[in-house]
Amino acid sequence: MPDTGYFSDDSMIRRVMRKRAVGLTYGQRALVIGAVHPLLYVGTAENTEHRTTPYTRLALTGRLFEAVFLGSRDEADRALAFTRKKHVRVRGELPEDAGAHYPAGSGYSAMDPHLMFMTMAFTFDSAEVMHDLLVRRLATAEREDLYQDYVRWGELFGMPRDAAPADYPAFRRYFDGYLASGDLHLTDEAQLVGSYLAGKQVPYPMPMPLHQVTSSVFLLIQGSLPARIREMYGIRWGTREELTFRAVARGVRTAHIKPPLTPGPLRNTLAGPSAPVYRMLTRREHELVNSGRPSMPGVDPRTHAQRAAG
Repeated sequence: MPDTGYFSDDSMIRRVMRKRAVGLTYGQRALVIGAVHPLLYVGTAENTEHRTTPYTRLALTGRLFEAVFLGSRDEADRALAFTRKKHVRVRGELPEDAGAHYPAGSGYSAMDPHLMFMTMAFTFDSAEVMHDLLVRRLATAEREDLYQDYVRWGELFGMPRDAAPADYPAFRRYFDGYLASGDLHLTDEAQLVGSYLAGKQVPYPMPMPLHQVTSSVFLLIQGSLPARIREMYGIRWGTREELTFRAVARGVRTAHIKPPLTPGPLRNTLAGPSAPVYRMLTRREHELVNSGRPSMPGVDPRTHAQRAAG
């Protein structure tokens, strides 16, 4: 009997996450939106070595998540064990005020059930949004099944089941309420990093046709964000941007809905693991950094403690 891992082949989480249009965009979007949660952003930034190589971190996270979404039980268990080993060491306090709700000294831990849930929430929300936008809108029952699969996914990473709302409507009420609340805050560094990830700032020109591809991805990320999040980042969004965004999204969605009209090479790339693209991102970033150019100019690679020590 084939080892299908923790999720069956016909599970919603596999049906959604093996769509490359989702797999290659949801993580970037989740990081852009997730940066508005100071405990998540600072806790991650202060406890990884990837301030210098943020896209390598994005790619590593993508590969680990994909191993659990799509991999065998053995592949998933190795990814989960690696993540747990990293997470047990992630704890600390905010070194400075991060908005009215998060004063300096506020504690964080990767093992905190609520922070585990919020990580799951940003990830699930982004996968749902990008599938609706780029593949097709999910039916009500599919949306519920996908949410329950993501709760199970969160549990595999250590999240207690009762840390998440019981069903999709309850989740939507909670999460949408959170995004409309006064809890959101971008630290200066989070705003800078998120601006790069969303494509508001692009440090180096890309050769054609890669420039067209990356510009389209950035446009899709920006257009998928709630208006309030775009405003927090200062992303300019007018009629021209909206119309171009809709046209690009419609083109990607049409490729999924009407495959006979799609050229063969493109049709063959619509589904499957995204890990090869993650590896390409890692190689490009390492080449950039090894040449002496920062991946995200202006982002200080030191922790707050190292900065304070001079």
